[in-house]
Amino acid sequence: MHRIEKPYGDIAPFASRPEQSRGRLYPEPESPFRTAFQRDRDRIIHSKAFRRLKHKTQVFVYHEGDYYRTRLTHSLEVAQIARSIARFLGLNEDLAEALALGHDFGHPPFGHSGETGLAAVMEPYGGFNHNIHSLRLLTSIEQRYAEFDGLNLTWETLEGIAKHNGPLCRRGEEGRLDPLLRAYLAENDLEIHTYASAEAQVAALSDDIAYNNHDIDDGLRAGLFTMDDLAGLPLVGPVLAGLRTRYPGLDGSRLKHETVRRLIDLMVSDLVRESCRRLDESGVGTAQEVRDLDHPVIAFSEEMKAHERVLRDFLMTHMYRHTHVAAEAKRAKHVVGDLFHRYMAEPGELPEEHAAAVTRQAAPDAARTIADYIAGMTDRFALMEHERLFGRSTSQT
Repeated sequence: MHRIEKPYGDIAPFASRPEQSRGRLYPEPESPFRTAFQRDRDRIIHSKAFRRLKHKTQVFVYHEGDYYRTRLTHSLEVAQIARSIARFLGLNEDLAEALALGHDFGHPPFGHSGETGLAAVMEPYGGFNHNIHSLRLLTSIEQRYAEFDGLNLTWETLEGIAKHNGPLCRRGEEGRLDPLLRAYLAENDLEIHTYASAEAQVAALSDDIAYNNHDIDDGLRAGLFTMDDLAGLPLVGPVLAGLRTRYPGLDGSRLKHETVRRLIDLMVSDLVRESCRRLDESGVGTAQEVRDLDHPVIAFSEEMKAHERVLRDFLMTHMYRHTHVAAEAKRAKHVVGDLFHRYMAEPGELPEEHAAAVTRQAAPDAARTIADYIAGMTDRFALMEHERLFGRSTSQT
């Protein structure tokens, strides 16, 4: 990153402090050698949902190649970027890291295509949303501890997971929220009308930086587009031109890596500069004052936002809607839909504990139990299960 004088010292006044945490829904003695946010991070890393990210799609299904990103490698890259930004801004690195590692927990197999398929079959039963499912995994579905369901994370971590993209609704519009979310909020108020902490905002934009750049890397590796295709983009083009001038004849692999690392540097540097400007202009002096603002304090400049939109449009056209990726997406929706309808018709095909729950539940609850089970699958297990139930020829549709 271009050298910028560190503006706030080691700890900024608006950073989230673990000793000032609002605590956990179920009170526990805190660790004598880990802060509350370190403990949250560790619980996320040791959860089943985190391990499953290893075989969950980012863009490419796991079997398409060993070098493409999965949800796990993506989450690790987001965490690295978030920690770097949080440290520079004097924020709480442990909270930023916990949020980065846990932000994708709720994704079902096959990425956004799997979510689209699951949402479609769940539409008569309340729908499916991966952000809400992330919160449910962290607060109820993960069952590891003797005294409570979920991971019993701090208020600040749960708030950041729920609100990392901004306020969930305006005051007076709570009725529009998903019923599952409303039920949880009745138990644990996450102040859904406000922005989340600066650490959560850092994690959210670190996610954008990571996936924009690793999708360039993966798209080039897959042959969906070329360096020359990227040369006309306003953000990428100058970087690529500078590299070709400085290192004529640089081989494709190194050229790709050098391009991506410089793009990450440009985005992080812009984010830091704009965030410092906003933080200074806002005059916030506490983490709560960050929440109470009517705008985010962590942001890209308007110029970088425009560049990012162009890059996203390019990736949408050349990658996400590419015929190969689209074919896999169609197959993913087919697999998820088939599994859901078979389990609804024949609960006995489910593992024993899930089958017992489904057979005693009314349709909406039974459907939710099945959706939770499917959402927990890895790509590999979903394909294996589909082949078991429908045969190889159908699973290749």
